[in-house]
Amino acid sequence: MMSEVNNMVNSWKYKRIGDMFNFVGGGTPSKKQTDFWNGDIFWASVKDVKGEFLDKTQNLITEKGLQNSASNIAEKGDVIIITRISPGKSIIANVRTAINQDLKIAKPKFKTTSKFIYYFFNSIERECINHSSGTTVLGITLNNLNELQIPDLSLPEQQAIVSKIEELLSDLENGKQQLQTAQQQLKVYRQSLLKWAFEGKLTNPPAGRAGKNVKEGELPKGWKLVKLGELFTNTPQNGLYKPSTQYGSGIPIIRIDGFYDGVILNNYDYKRVRLTEEEARKYLLSIDDILVNRVNSMSHLGKCGLVKSLKEPTVFESNVMKIQVKKKTALPKYITNYLSSSKGIKELTKNAKHAVNQASINQTDVSNAIIPVPTLEEQQIIVQDLESKLTVCDKIEETISQSLLQAESLRQSILKKAFEGKLIN
Repeated sequence: MMSEVNNMVNSWKYKRIGDMFNFVGGGTPSKKQTDFWNGDIFWASVKDVKGEFLDKTQNLITEKGLQNSASNIAEKGDVIIITRISPGKSIIANVRTAINQDLKIAKPKFKTTSKFIYYFFNSIERECINHSSGTTVLGITLNNLNELQIPDLSLPEQQAIVSKIEELLSDLENGKQQLQTAQQQLKVYRQSLLKWAFEGKLTNPPAGRAGKNVKEGELPKGWKLVKLGELFTNTPQNGLYKPSTQYGSGIPIIRIDGFYDGVILNNYDYKRVRLTEEEARKYLLSIDDILVNRVNSMSHLGKCGLVKSLKEPTVFESNVMKIQVKKKTALPKYITNYLSSSKGIKELTKNAKHAVNQASINQTDVSNAIIPVPTLEEQQIIVQDLESKLTVCDKIEETISQSLLQAESLRQSILKKAFEGKLIN
């Protein structure tokens, strides 16, 4: 069969998508009608389109809600296309599901399989985006979608393409899993380095007071446990809040997405905010300031970043807390590394206040966090040793991240070539 398929590839013909499919749209039952919701029919929106299959969703509508809206049912095995927000992305329905207005069910007019349709629409995702428009939300109209081209293939050709795609994607997925495993192992190793550093087990400072012979649960001779607040030059300061109408121009402001693992992101896209001179002075950042995330989900609460450089005067937002330390007692880099460790984050967040979908810490919580403190000389040695080892970790992490990006590009390349007839020649 494969030889027959190979011969046919050279004579592929393409047709309008509109000639090969009917598209069934969706809708959203009124949120004000309580009897339209909490029923037994699964209902999907764009946020439910993840991975390859659409499974059970959190939203459930009633039969009455279905009848009183434009929502339509995708049967199990139907392929659903996003036409708005993330145009071109597709998914196979694993369960019978009603859909909203941003989704369309692709109903083929020819003999085919769900996998062929799914892979085809994924292969033209970029093309769908290029044919989309919109000021606030990107979307592709059915008129534009219908004008795109699909190869008009027999079922044996389709099956051969799907088989080859899945063979190559399986190999690619195995490679990605290995990279992700290495990425996770690197995170564990990074935390191990930080743990050893603040137990005095990473280095051998003067007089041999620290080192690998330090007993579990004990600190090296000369180290002491202190409250973080004892190292501050002044009370921690919360950042400023400004409504969205004040953003767009003015002074750069760093927000909670601007720092991770103790580091301010080099490629961070600073927003700008309009401030008075007094406000700018009050919330201005300085070199060696330490930023702490004081409001976030529990998994991100307490993350910090050290200000090492500033291209121009910069302020910080209300969900961020700024702390400054006495440099005659503690090195800002030492403090930041500790606060980035599992132990440090645990100390920062041990008295966190919990609310719906988020948690918070205040100045008192941060000041009461316990930290092990050696001499300045030993702090410097620990910082240098950590920087040396963590730099290697960063380079490996960068290589893995680039490889994962390349893997995603390769996936798109495989799909594109498959529907250009370049995989089964």
